[in-house]
Amino acid sequence: MVYNTSQLNEVNVLASEANWAWPEALKSIFQPRGINLLVAGNSSDFLNIIRNKRIHTTILDIDTEKSSALAMIKLIKMSYPMLPCILLSSSAGQTLLDKALQMNVFSVIDKPVDMNILREQLDRLFIKKYKSDIFKEYRV
Repeated sequence: MVYNTSQLNEVNVLASEANWAWPEALKSIFQPRGINLLVAGNSSDFLNIIRNKRIHTTILDIDTEKSSALAMIKLIKMSYPMLPCILLSSSAGQTLLDKALQMNVFSVIDKPVDMNILREQLDRLFIKKYKSDIFKEYRV
C-alpha cells in the first residue's frame, strides 16, 4: 500500500486518554499508515503537546473529559484556530452538536466508535485540510 504523504513529513494525531481501549483501537488505523498517535492524560499535557509538536488533528472523548473537552476545544481554537478537532460522545444531542458547530469542530462521532466511520472522517479531514489521502482505504 502506498499513501500520498507528499504534503506531510510526519503525521501526528493527538487523542485524549480514555477509560476504554481507545489507543489500542486507533492502532489499527494509524500504525499501517505510519501515523504517530500521541495520547494526553489531562488538559495540561494536551496543550503542552500541541505547543511542542506539529499536530495534524485532535480527537477528544467528551465522556472521558466531561465538560473540560469543550473548554479544551475553546483553548485549542484560541491559539490554533485552524487545528481540526474530532469529538467523540455517547450522547451527541442537539445542544452538543450546536456547540461543536459554533466551535468549528470538524466532526462529532457517536460512541461506541465505528472505526470505519472514524477512518472515513479522518480521510475527509486529511483530503480537505492537507490534500493527503493517507486515510484512504486501499483495496488490493
